[in-house]
Amino acid sequence: MIGLRSVLGVVTVMGTGALYYSTLMPDALRLGLSAAFAAVMVGAGWLRPARRGHAARGVAVVALTGWYVTDPPRNDRVWAEEYAIPADAWREGNMVHVRNVRNFRYRSVTDYLPAWYDATYDLGKLDRVDLVTSYWAGENIAHVFLSFGFSDGQHLAMSIETRRQARFPYSTIAGFFHHYELFYVTADERDLIGVRTDVRRERVYLYRLDLSPAVRERLFLSYVHAIHDIIRHPLWYNTLGDNCTTGILARAGAQLRYRFDWRIILSGHTASMAYDMNLLGPYDPKRYPDFAALHGASRIQRPAGAVIGPDYSTAIRATLPPPEGP
Repeated sequence: MIGLRSVLGVVTVMGTGALYYSTLMPDALRLGLSAAFAAVMVGAGWLRPARRGHAARGVAVVALTGWYVTDPPRNDRVWAEEYAIPADAWREGNMVHVRNVRNFRYRSVTDYLPAWYDATYDLGKLDRVDLVTSYWAGENIAHVFLSFGFSDGQHLAMSIETRRQARFPYSTIAGFFHHYELFYVTADERDLIGVRTDVRRERVYLYRLDLSPAVRERLFLSYVHAIHDIIRHPLWYNTLGDNCTTGILARAGAQLRYRFDWRIILSGHTASMAYDMNLLGPYDPKRYPDFAALHGASRIQRPAGAVIGPDYSTAIRATLPPPEGP
């Protein structure tokens, strides 16, 4: 009996959450259906005979499941401004063209000047991939993304994020349901990293990934193809199954055992996992004998009064461990 009650409790909570955090419009419908589902699941316990209650719950769960698995992600919603214009990317020979590279200029967290630009990147000049981890609370959860660097000084940061509608505030819980579409923030480092180091004042770490030229190119093109494809085939974001960190591993073709490593779920430990996989560096083992030493030295330090200028990408790497530093 305790087992059955536990299952019913989980189903009730998950079903109510799926409706409450859904994208159904108007809000009255979304809220009404979530309340109705909870009422049916709880109230059915008082129906007699008991099989009527089981039948009522069964119908509610089947109807909810049928709706949920057929609920399509979309690109035509009213989005929050930072997600309003998606990037597009395509390859022509050795050149990759990216339309709508985001480059917001931030005066504060909520006060910014929207801006985008178009750029072209030469695959032959792709010479680095950096892993960026940004912490806003504690050590266990961080936002994780990549930045691609080119020998001509260009950098392109790519972050897999939630695409938030303007009518909803951000919610961590909502990411477990069909609430956010998946979005590739394709941005200038002055935007994607700068807002974290200089505006939000998060703890941001940058590590060099030790990848061969062929792997760097394959990883970059995997992002290019995904950015182009998602415009035509939107996807749901999911906090557990398809998030900022699992998306990186999927783009990199990592084995499934790594995609479900506990350090992926607790994303603040992703860089530690990369270190154990020998994916960071190469760094001097005498100066950085373990991950703790490397982690401490890899934090981006911004001096008092620093401004996000044209030399931002060079400046944030100036004090980092070689090969990123001097």
